[in-house]
Amino acid sequence: MRFVLLCLSLTLFASPSWSQEEIGLAAPEDVARSGLLKHILPRFSLKTGIRVVADDAGAMVLAVGPPGQPVFQRGGDIYHLRIQDETRQARFQDWLMSDVGKRTVESFAPTEGDPFSASFETVAAPESDAIEGDALLGEKLSLTHCGRCHVIGPQNRMNGLGSTPSFAVLRAMPDWSNRFQAFFALNPHPSFTQIVGITAPFDPERPPPIHPLRLTQDELEAILAYVSVIRAADLGAPLKLQ
Repeated sequence: MRFVLLCLSLTLFASPSWSQEEIGLAAPEDVARSGLLKHILPRFSLKTGIRVVADDAGAMVLAVGPPGQPVFQRGGDIYHLRIQDETRQARFQDWLMSDVGKRTVESFAPTEGDPFSASFETVAAPESDAIEGDALLGEKLSLTHCGRCHVIGPQNRMNGLGSTPSFAVLRAMPDWSNRFQAFFALNPHPSFTQIVGITAPFDPERPPPIHPLRLTQDELEAILAYVSVIRAADLGAPLKLQ
């Protein structure tokens, strides 16, 4: 009997642990609808014991375009994985980039649309077109501060205010760069926004109507760098006046 219990305990310790907290993965609607996540996530979890699930508010994010690690392609879109500085998330990224992970992605056959490919080349943007700033930091700052009103991406797509345009819509505007560089001077931002070294302190007799937003110039550059690499919304062709 003791021998049986010993064997059972060894088996349990040798098996992957499913008791740890799961990791959420947010993905664009077309990826989620294709069924790819249902194909690859259980296989990764079974292999490693690290449970990754589809979650619109997940800590890991799949998005079209940088920042992040390019992991697979579909049609003309290259999807990038953005992770945090966390061991299990890094392991998931490493698995996607491994031969096994690539074969798993490419073995999936969607019922509709193009197949996914893990073999592709990325073209670096010319340095002259690059905007200085930490885009990954900019994403975090955007979610923390701007996400109170604006939809930043799939991570908070249900939390924005209906009266405020999403970052993707703003990015599609011809003057998006000017809008973001000077957003603190555009209503209603001046009443609750401070940029260190640029804007004047709040008037003590007129306190901000909501929790104030305070950013450094470097943080503002980081947000601008992030917005420069997100995918712009398709606003359609302009209406023609008759």
